[in-house]
Amino acid sequence: QVQLVESGGGLVQAGGSLRLSCAASGRTIGANTMSWFRQAPGKEREFIATIKWGGDSTAYADSVKGRFTIFRDNAKNTLYLQMNSLTPEDTAVYYCALPRRQFIIPGPSPGGYDYWGQGTHVTVSS
Repeated sequence: QVQLVESGGGLVQAGGSLRLSCAASGRTIGANTMSWFRQAPGKEREFIATIKWGGDSTAYADSVKGRFTIFRDNAKNTLYLQMNSLTPEDTAVYYCALPRRQFIIPGPSPGGYDYWGQGTHVTVSS
């Protein structure tokens, strides 16, 4: 049974930083693209960032480019999201996502992913 568990969310002032983690269990993630999404109240789930299985290729939504960094440690079976220069617009529940198939790039659509964590709340105060 695959489980993804996010952590690291919390309350931070505008301009601050947080690092989110997503620990995977039930399978190794070393052959899978993984991504981060977020969902603000009343809004659809939004793609944030993605990273290929080897960690050598990443892509970001324009809204976070230059401020957020996605990275992974396959030896620890863990995905990360470093978030800097946070603004109140970054307030949301953040989710990590994993596709079932290996060596594919699902892209920014939530429908391309089979496994999701429970989410971690990030609140940025002004």
